[in-house]
Amino acid sequence: MNKQEILSKVEVGLGKVRPFLHSDGGDVKIVELSEDGVLKLEFVGNCSSCSMSNMTFKSGIEENILREAPEIKSIIVINLTAN
Repeated sequence: MNKQEILSKVEVGLGKVRPFLHSDGGDVKIVELSEDGVLKLEFVGNCSSCSMSNMTFKSGIEENILREAPEIKSIIVINLTAN
């Protein structure tokens, strides 16, 4: 499977959580997918400074991405708010 096909699957996973992010004035964008399967994301809008962003990532974003794109080895959010 090529990189673009994997990214399309990632977008499907993100599409399942984006309505919730948008309702709070935020979003998440794909920064990079490395050749070894590491996906880098960035929270934008209100999500970039939200104290709940770690929980949102673990229980929503990561779960949905890995369900749709099991080819992803790990996911890093480059601006995840530490709790």
